[in-house]
Amino acid sequence: MTKEIATFGMGCFWKPDLIFSEIKGVSKVTVGFMGGDEKKFPNPTYRQVCWRKTGYAEVVNIEFENKKINYEKLLELFWENHNPTTKNRQGFDIGAQYRSVIFYYSSSQRKKAEASLKEHQEENDKKIVTQINKAKTFFGAEDYHQDYLKKRGKKTC
Repeated sequence: MTKEIATFGMGCFWKPDLIFSEIKGVSKVTVGFMGGDEKKFPNPTYRQVCWRKTGYAEVVNIEFENKKINYEKLLELFWENHNPTTKNRQGFDIGAQYRSVIFYYSSSQRKKAEASLKEHQEENDKKIVTQINKAKTFFGAEDYHQDYLKKRGKKTC
């Protein structure tokens, strides 16, 4: 089986961590940061991302087996589980680190993400503000953020 990676920013990373970790075919989910200023912040911390203008987004890095679940299904879960029409905001969480973003690792993922965005925009009255960006370095968040909701026996933030 071939393993692939998908990385999505959907606001606070705790809920997406729980959602994707329960999907058959997903072998690992790690929460962390991507898309920021790697020269100024070469190993970003949660505190830096939340309180400084680092450019990073909170993301889930998903390892999956493409024979059990495909990238398109992961994209569907991405769209279904956050509001892609609010810029730099999800619910009460406000800031650029909470932006809606899809990071792609190949031209195939980019094309699928763009087609998926176009399809969802046609179904949505509000403008979708989701960014589609080439993947950069993924930085895992501190250990206490990994499986945060699962460790606390919660299903929501």
